[in-house]
Amino acid sequence: MTTIQWVSAAIFAIALVHTFSTKFFEKLAHAQPGHAGMWHLLGEVEIVFGFWAMVLVAAIAIVGGSTEATDYLDTRNFTEPMFVFAIMVIAGTRSILQWSRAGVVAIARFVPMPGAIGFYFTTLAVVPLLGSLITEPAAMTLAALMLRDRIFAAGVSNRLKYATIGALFVNVSIGGTLTSFAAPPVLMVAAKWGWDSMYMLTHFGWKAAIAVGVNALVVALLFRSELARLPRNVDVASAPVPFWVGAVHALLLFGVVALAHHPAAFMGLLLLFMGIATAYPQFQDRLILREGLLVAFFLAGLVVLGGQQQWWLEPLLHSMNETTVYFGATALTAITDNAALTYLGSQVEGLSEPFKQALVAGAVTGGGLTVIANAPNPAGFAILRGHFEDGAISPLGLFAAALPPTIVAILAFRVL
Repeated sequence: MTTIQWVSAAIFAIALVHTFSTKFFEKLAHAQPGHAGMWHLLGEVEIVFGFWAMVLVAAIAIVGGSTEATDYLDTRNFTEPMFVFAIMVIAGTRSILQWSRAGVVAIARFVPMPGAIGFYFTTLAVVPLLGSLITEPAAMTLAALMLRDRIFAAGVSNRLKYATIGALFVNVSIGGTLTSFAAPPVLMVAAKWGWDSMYMLTHFGWKAAIAVGVNALVVALLFRSELARLPRNVDVASAPVPFWVGAVHALLLFGVVALAHHPAAFMGLLLLFMGIATAYPQFQDRLILREGLLVAFFLAGLVVLGGQQQWWLEPLLHSMNETTVYFGATALTAITDNAALTYLGSQVEGLSEPFKQALVAGAVTGGGLTVIANAPNPAGFAILRGHFEDGAISPLGLFAAALPPTIVAILAFRVL
């Protein structure tokens, strides 16, 4: 192995440890106010991978020269970070949120549960499946914003917050498998392996839908007494938006989704949206530009760091059979991006169809265990973390909360 491969693996390991240590840095910020700014910076999960990616690029420049470092950056594909940024900003607008919330409330009326249980169940069960149409990052953004405003802002218990974010991350990860274009790990292999949306629905989607519904129902029932105390209907504080504004935003949102593989085009639509938002500020709430940029920085760092891990990930996948690759992918996804795993699998020739299915199923199953496991997770993390203690979500707490819904997903994909 080359020197830079060993260095990259070491930096990647340090970044993982840093990811699990962010709450420690937040506590340091309170204990040492003189350096609070630096500690807060190191305590931002979204900053971690971008920071260590810059360290890796510097290491490549030292070992191989500046030309090798810039050439490496030029060969990385940053389409996904840009897409997630664009989709977060547009999906988080007042009009899209109001329309989505109205749809969830309308469905929740048919759920015979008191208080906010119906809204909570519908948000966790329906919105993640909607991700199969509007993409997972958009579904994560909408669900996280609605849960933040309706549930988290009501001062619910810490246990309910962690259970919610665990179920949300898992449900979004598996909920995008009803089609072939919405989930990042599916996108990496669909074209090469000839998987269309009908194939995804019949081999993955219906199983995922059952798991999503079970996860949402179990969490809603476990915390039914707390959720039942919340009012069933809550008036939206923001002013209503004219229909034409919502229609324009929706068209731009679907345009970004349709052009997801063409960054120049969808970034152009984002700039058009920014112009419209500036022209009609009375119909806008604060755009989530900061959150979107942090998430994009996080994902870009993961692209840079992950690009140097192929030397040990690919042989590991080669050594597995159908059963071990499923559980191996589920476990590996927790410390890498699930799209990176499936991409590596798509580069291997001669794989059997059951092996391919097991790899993708395992990748989406483990997509809720950590913030780095699935591309939309940082979006939900950035939106919801302000309502947790010290403004930080414990990685171990997230892992523990996501484990039960992950087990449900395992049963759905392996038993059904």
